[in-house]
Amino acid sequence: MYAVIQTGGKQYRVAAGDTLRVEKLAVEPGTNIEFQVLLISDGETHRIGRPYVPGSKVLAEVQGHGRGKKIKIIKFKRRKHHMKRQGHRQDFTELRITDIQTG
Repeated sequence: MYAVIQTGGKQYRVAAGDTLRVEKLAVEPGTNIEFQVLLISDGETHRIGRPYVPGSKVLAEVQGHGRGKKIKIIKFKRRKHHMKRQGHRQDFTELRITDIQTG
């Protein structure tokens, strides 16, 4: 069984026991949170929400917070004697999916 959830402006396909990194959430490590479900499937039948599947939710436990790998950004204009370097590290929250409940 799997579900599709939405958080941080992105959609994720999750199953029970999965670990995933999402945009940083303002919750403490060790707490349980729940997400509304956009789609739920048991392999044979699919239930698609409008926009959410009524009565269904995904439960997850917050494992911790961190920062991703550094991404290097270089802006370069030839023959103009211009080059700009910049770096970025995205914050994330690591979740472990504990249960998918259907309604």
